[in-house]
Amino acid sequence: MLWFIGLGINGAKGISLHSLNILKSCDIIYAERFTSFISQDELQNLDNLIGKNNNKKIIHVQRSFLEDGREIIEQAESKNVALLTYGDPLIATTHTELLVRAVKRSLEIKIIHAASGLTALIGETGLHMYKFGRIVTIMSEPQSAISVYNTVFDNLLLGNHTLILTEYNDNYGQVFFLDPVQAFKELLNVEKDLNYRACYDETFAVVVSRVGKEDQKIISGKVDSLLRLNYGIGPHSIVVTGLLHFTEADALTTLTFNIDEPSNNPMNVQKISVNMVERYIPRAKDAIKKIRTSMREDEGDSLSNKRLLEVIDNAEYYVEDAYRFLKMGKSELAILSIGYAEGLIDATRVNKEINPWF
Repeated sequence: MLWFIGLGINGAKGISLHSLNILKSCDIIYAERFTSFISQDELQNLDNLIGKNNNKKIIHVQRSFLEDGREIIEQAESKNVALLTYGDPLIATTHTELLVRAVKRSLEIKIIHAASGLTALIGETGLHMYKFGRIVTIMSEPQSAISVYNTVFDNLLLGNHTLILTEYNDNYGQVFFLDPVQAFKELLNVEKDLNYRACYDETFAVVVSRVGKEDQKIISGKVDSLLRLNYGIGPHSIVVTGLLHFTEADALTTLTFNIDEPSNNPMNVQKISVNMVERYIPRAKDAIKKIRTSMREDEGDSLSNKRLLEVIDNAEYYVEDAYRFLKMGKSELAILSIGYAEGLIDATRVNKEINPWF
């Protein structure tokens, strides 16, 4: 038999009597610490609870052991084997994949669920669970911040909150937690390039550190304020808030260490289409001006120039349409209009053999 047992978020002192009795009856007990941190002291406390009378020891395993999975599955065919995890046992995709393989091997499976750090930290902030969008993890590699930023942006367009898990790694006792300050700096670097206002100095966010521990800390405020703090050892998580219900705003100021007044981030986010039009309109206007200057200097066929001037006039009308649609909040129509304008500009460019884009 293979047991998947969640330890919850409070360590050995939070384990249920039901789980404890099961672990005492198991032949082999594995514990993983790669999905989230379980201290050596906690494992020792569990050892004392579980193996005090029979010298049973918890075996600490790395991600590769469970990703391979063959040894634990083979052992579970003839013995009672338990996999002990932080939080709920089926939050991590690695555990779900192992479960699927075990079921395909017709193993007897039992699952003991427990409190998840994900749901706990959301509840502790006072934010509404159903208003969270896609969850994402930010790593120490700068490239990771690009996909995280885009996820935050997509969620904000829908008015949703974004839960950002920060990198944690336990490499045979060498524990690493990505600091929230570094995570914010990476996201701000992406903001400089994209300028969608998904994460900038004025963005309101929440940092949750060590949820479930006695030294748990939850701090909320603008990114500019959060960058100035020391968050200590992890694990850490970040929430970029979406549209806030008044009860959520009240909870943030009451339940967290609140630095700045909560604000609605989606009100500041810049749609990609809006960002594009705002960049393309000045560019198109400048190209039209260059073409008009070039045509005034051209002493060629006046009839040909007259027709081309009509084309350029239409291009200018489309630019004006794009600007008007943008002001009306119809960014998709603005994109279409600026696209038509650029097409007419390019047609004139080919005819006159000039390049007004540079």
